Amino acid sequence: LPFSRADEQPDLLFYRQPRLVHHLDRTAREEIGRRYAGLIGPGSQVLDLMGSWTSHLPDSLDLGGLTVLGLNDEELRHNQRATETMVHDLNTDPRLQFGEARFDAIICTASVEYLIDPLAVMRELHRTLKPGGVLAFAFSNRWFPPKAIRPWTEMHEFERLGLVADLFHLTGGFDRVATLSRRGLPRPEDDPHGELWQSDPVYMVWGTRQ
Repeated sequence: LPFSRADEQPDLLFYRQPRLVHHLDRTAREEIGRRYAGLIGPGSQVLDLMGSWTSHLPDSLDLGGLTVLGLNDEELRHNQRATETMVHDLNTDPRLQFGEARFDAIICTASVEYLIDPLAVMRELHRTLKPGGVLAFAFSNRWFPPKAIRPWTEMHEFERLGLVADLFHLTGGFDRVATLSRRGLPRPEDDPHGELWQSDPVYMVWGTRQ
């Protein structure tokens, strides 16, 4: 059965207003970008799943193309790295409108916690990845509480790593599944949340399509 959430109204209503702000501090964003760059080869065709106006990819990483799929058209139009954008609600229809083995890499940043049927989405991600392609999820401890699935809100931060890793194993067809926890880095001095001396933690789970 799909996971429940506190706010079950359609996601397209909740996200109808563009949010052209960063949801993680600069240190965390740069850490995610470095990790993505280490997993994605130059010239890759990349899908940014549940993306927005920034894709957390370093400018130094040359891509063959970047498709950004999200829920707000205005946010997507502000994404300067995107070569293609698509508005699509995965919680209404988990099917992806892409052909088999389309992408070399798929990334999903600070959004996996909103999927009410993550296994259905994972099957589609496996289908659209090329053999040997990488699927990577990055997340932190910040989210929109009304829209996060209930198990996510009740778990310890490390348990969330296990939940996402289990999605790879339950889907099948992935190997070299790995996890990362990066915590305790200093928060940038110019960050508006100066009362928090530590940067937002970074958690990642990734695997390779067989």
